[in-house]
Amino acid sequence: MNAVVQTMDAELKLKKAHIRLMRHPETCLYSGIILLGDTQVVDEDDEVPTACTDGINTYYGRGFLNGLTVEETAGLALHENLHKLLKHIGRHRDLNEKDPMLANVAMDFVVNDIIMNLKDKTLCALPQGGLYDPMFHDWSVRQVFDYLWKEREKQVKDLKGNQSNGNKPNGLQKRGEPLDKHDYKGKQGKDGKGGSELTPEQQRELERKINESLQQGGILAGKFGVDIPRTIKQEMEPEIAWEDVLDDFWTGIMRGMDEFTYSRLNRRRLADDLYLPSSYSETIGQMVFAIDTSGSIDNAEISRVAARISSLCEVYPPESIIVLWWDTKVHAEQRFESSDYSNIAKLLKPVGGGGTRVGCVSEYMNKQNINPDGVIVFTDGHVEDTIKWEVPCPTLWLVTSSESFKPPHGRKVMVKQ
Repeated sequence: MNAVVQTMDAELKLKKAHIRLMRHPETCLYSGIILLGDTQVVDEDDEVPTACTDGINTYYGRGFLNGLTVEETAGLALHENLHKLLKHIGRHRDLNEKDPMLANVAMDFVVNDIIMNLKDKTLCALPQGGLYDPMFHDWSVRQVFDYLWKEREKQVKDLKGNQSNGNKPNGLQKRGEPLDKHDYKGKQGKDGKGGSELTPEQQRELERKINESLQQGGILAGKFGVDIPRTIKQEMEPEIAWEDVLDDFWTGIMRGMDEFTYSRLNRRRLADDLYLPSSYSETIGQMVFAIDTSGSIDNAEISRVAARISSLCEVYPPESIIVLWWDTKVHAEQRFESSDYSNIAKLLKPVGGGGTRVGCVSEYMNKQNINPDGVIVFTDGHVEDTIKWEVPCPTLWLVTSSESFKPPHGRKVMVKQ
C-alpha cells in the first residue's frame, strides 16, 4: 500500500492530504488557513528541499513529497499551515534576526507538539526526523527559544568555548531536525508577494484574514465538540494591547488616590435621599519609569513607550517622573516635572548597555529612598532567574521579548512591534 501511495503524483497526494485534514473533526478548524494563499509543488529540490512557508504561501519540494505517505504528507501540510495560523513569520522577526536556525527550531517544536497530540493517530504523521519533544507541550515559541538559548549557552560554558557542536542546541540531534525553512524568499505567490515582503498595512490585513479563517473554523470545530489545542485557543482570544494595559495601570493608580468632597455630591445616590460625597483625584504622586538598556531594546521602542507615557502625563499629570537607566546596575537618573511632560521622549538620555539584572532597580530605589506611587519597568525580560524585588507599590512590567518571563509581583504585558 505504501509503495503505491509514494509513487502517486505529488500534486494529487497533497490535494488528498488537504481534503483529509479539512474533513476530519480534529483538523477542520484549519480549513480556512489551508485555503489561504498559494500552494505550489516546486521541482527545484535545491530551492525547496522539504517544504516552507513565507507566512501566506506554502511550497513543497516534489522530491520530498514523492518519498512520503499520504499520512506523512498530511502531517507536513498541517505543519506548514500551523506556521501560517500562528503568524510565526511576521511575529518572530526579532528571534529570526537573533538566531535564524534556533528560531526555526523553536517554531517547529510548537507546531509539531500540536500535531503529535492529535487524538486520532491515523490522521497524519510527522515525516521521519521531525522535531518533537514532549517537554515543550503547550509552550510558546519564545519560551522554547529562551530555553534552547540558555541550554546552548550552558553547553558552550561547559565546553569552555569548544565549538565542536556548531550552533545546534544541546541535545537537538536527539530530538530531530527542522522540516522546513521559514526565511524563504525565492518564490512568489499568486499575489506577487511573500510574507517577508509585506508592508505593515498588508501584514495587518493578512492577520485579519487569518483571524477570520480561524474564527470560522472554530465554529465548525465547535459543532463537532472537538477540544481545541491550548496554543490555538490563545490565538483565538482577543489580544490586549499594551497601550490599553498601561492606560488602565495609570488611571488605576489615580483612582487609588481618590479623596472625597461634599462640595460635589454623589448624584447617583440623590434619588435615594442620600447626601453622600463624591470622589475626586487632583493628581498622581511620583512615578518611576525604569528602562532596560542591556542592548536588545532599541531607541525606537523606548521612544514609542515614552510617547505613550507623555500623553498620559498630559491628561493625568503626576507630581513628577523619575526615569532610571539600568542594565546590571542603575547608571543614571533623570527627573521630570510638569513642564517637561510633553517632551519626555525627546529629553531621554539612555545610559548603559551591559548585562541585565533587574533587581538593581529595587536596590537603587531603596538606597535613594525613592517611594513612588507606581513603577513601570521596560525590559526585554531576559533577566536573572531569581529576582529580588522589594518595591512596595504597584508595578507594571512592559516586556519586549521573553514570554517566559515571570515578574516577582505586579502585572506583565508583552510590547509587540
